[in-house]
Amino acid sequence: MNPLETIVKGGGFLIHEILPESIFTPEDRTDEHKMIGDTARQFISREIHPYRKDLESGNFKLVEEKMKHAGELGLLSHSIPEQYGGLGLDKISKGIVGEALGNASGYSVAHSNHTCIATLPITYFGTPLLKEKYLPKLASGEYIGAYCLTEPEAGSDALSAKTTATLNSEGTHYILNGTKIYITNAAFSDTFIVYAKVDGVHFTAFVVERTFKGLSIGPEEDKMGIKGSSTCSVILEDCEVPVENLLGEAGKGHLIALNVLNLGRFNLGFATNGAAKYCLKLAIDHTTERKQFGKTIAEFNASKQKLAKMNARIYAAESLLYRTAGHIESVLGSYYESSDHKAIAQAMNEHALESAICKITGSETLDYIADESLQLHGGAGFIKEYPIEQAYRDSRINRIFEGTNEINRLLIPGIFFKKAGKGEFDARTITEKAEFSLKNGEFKNNEGPLEKLQEAVHLFKDLYLVCAGAAYQMYGNAIQNEQETLMNLADLVIAIYETESTVLRTMKAIQNSEPNAELKTKLAYTVVENASLSVHQSATLLLSNLLKGEERLKSLQNIAFLLSAYQWEDTIERNRTIADILIEEKQYTS
Repeated sequence: MNPLETIVKGGGFLIHEILPESIFTPEDRTDEHKMIGDTARQFISREIHPYRKDLESGNFKLVEEKMKHAGELGLLSHSIPEQYGGLGLDKISKGIVGEALGNASGYSVAHSNHTCIATLPITYFGTPLLKEKYLPKLASGEYIGAYCLTEPEAGSDALSAKTTATLNSEGTHYILNGTKIYITNAAFSDTFIVYAKVDGVHFTAFVVERTFKGLSIGPEEDKMGIKGSSTCSVILEDCEVPVENLLGEAGKGHLIALNVLNLGRFNLGFATNGAAKYCLKLAIDHTTERKQFGKTIAEFNASKQKLAKMNARIYAAESLLYRTAGHIESVLGSYYESSDHKAIAQAMNEHALESAICKITGSETLDYIADESLQLHGGAGFIKEYPIEQAYRDSRINRIFEGTNEINRLLIPGIFFKKAGKGEFDARTITEKAEFSLKNGEFKNNEGPLEKLQEAVHLFKDLYLVCAGAAYQMYGNAIQNEQETLMNLADLVIAIYETESTVLRTMKAIQNSEPNAELKTKLAYTVVENASLSVHQSATLLLSNLLKGEERLKSLQNIAFLLSAYQWEDTIERNRTIADILIEEKQYTS
């Protein structure tokens, strides 16, 4: 079974059995995937890292030069069709390049912004004329792109934008007025994807060139991190935009804005995973070199526990990222040549739930790794001379980019309840089945490798379905206003997707007799063990609020009892073994 030809419905993992062979893993990468990854890593090590201080100082001319060089190497064109000067590669390649760029700080932000949300709207929603005009230049680096959605009064609520577009009397140009803020690449971009409301009502996307009359750029923002990327306001004062530069259809800009952001979230997950691997390597390098009390910091068992858990967190994130890449490619891969914008939008939206998880998991894993790495550096981690200081500052923005993690958490159960409301599955039946499973131990009916880990994943699913059912029973459609409940439900979904992706990848490794199957197994046990603690917390918070009296107390006690089975005796020794392997390899290892 080819996982790229296996259609898995978005969110389907919550209610269906998923087989190992239906998911894409890092081990499934082709030679072409590895080649584009190697090219990107070599570019970063040779062309970006040696200029770290220069880029950090805000030398945007250098950023622009490096992006044009990246264009010469094909690193800007992976998601552009061949007929428009691109490579026309799959979404796995897109993720791989994003991951390779992830440790490049502000440059990574500038590059990824250009290749993703600043280019894909034209790739998928542009007319043939717009594609012919802009894509070859965006692919080569002759043009650099930016994406203009956020406004002073429109952030997460993007559709409340105030920027207007009015057709002139000649019918040749739209006249745009408004201000966009926090725009990445603004200082040196040639094209801007701008969202405005036609006649103040119809939310619409436009391609606006820097040279168009009425467009100006505000001052550079003084940011906490990612200083190697430009962030300015874009001001539109009677900006004249040719009518042919309208993207998609008037009034359908939300289909572009929100669905392209799904790919942005997916891509951000990969970028943060690359940065996390870099931060882990910095920690390994420092702890194996610095000595205290007569031995290296890495030799202390407390350090080993940190390193092992850091590696396990990255393994889990990596597993769900590549799985999602395979799912997205399976539904979107055939649309490069399509002009059916409605079908394209539906394909982009199919895995919105999984893309939100990629963004949340990637950004929060990076924050955790960067924090622990800095801690292992001790006082040195607070000194600018050491790269971890910059990495720590740079990591923080990712929980805000592409919709805050809070907004993304609200999306996750919202999508689930929406699918249930549309009748895509029988919510009552699956909830009753989950309740029966919990009471009768049906979640324990597993066979094959990693039986206990499969059991844990099935238990997590049953707990989610029971909690979601209880929440809907209490609140009905008003559940959309119960944000605390939705957040906790989202955390359960994230834990399920993370652990299932990890377990399925590990099962696949065992079935294929991969050389590192034993290490992957140890990592999978650590991932599930840590997840069971977060599942316990989320489920307890949910049912403590949703149930009353004796039923509440019994349920909370039962949850604690059931989840205690997934804390194992060998935790300390297992993690020491993982750490020893890491220290020997001197980098993230799976």
